[in-house]
Amino acid sequence: MEAPHNPAPVNDPAPVNTLGITVTSPEQMGDLGRRLAKLLRPGDLVMLTGELGAGKTTLTRGLGEGLGVRGAVTSPTFVIARVHPSLSDGPPLVHVDAYRLGGGLDEMEDLDLDVSLPESVIVVEWGDGKVEELSDDRLRVVIDRAVGDTTDEVREVTLTGVGTRWAQADLTLLSA
Repeated sequence: MEAPHNPAPVNDPAPVNTLGITVTSPEQMGDLGRRLAKLLRPGDLVMLTGELGAGKTTLTRGLGEGLGVRGAVTSPTFVIARVHPSLSDGPPLVHVDAYRLGGGLDEMEDLDLDVSLPESVIVVEWGDGKVEELSDDRLRVVIDRAVGDTTDEVREVTLTGVGTRWAQADLTLLSA
């Protein structure tokens, strides 16, 4: 696991906070989701990027368990979005799969994510280039598979917090 660093991209004036983590099994990916859930609060936008089978839904399933939401967290590929209400006093989880949506934020507006965002944790798979305008503060999670052998369970997960919400977040809690 790598130590966090704070690069500031030239084209993004918002503060950035980054952490890289190596995950070696689906169980560890779910554990990462459960740990991440402890850092999340209502209004958080999490964008997941990675090829098919990288572990985006597995991570989100762990998030759902960590947030204590109702319902099995499965890929929302065909329904586009699922809302998982909290079983306690926590925020609901809105899980979106933007893979089939190509129109950017205009097409995403039909999902009313901007209305749900203040009281929910919104996780968007395949959201790059489509949902950034929803919030100046967002957590971008990129999951890279090992190059070559596709049976390898090793994933390199890079978490990049953008904006003041994430600038001072202690992402090192995720590498425990």
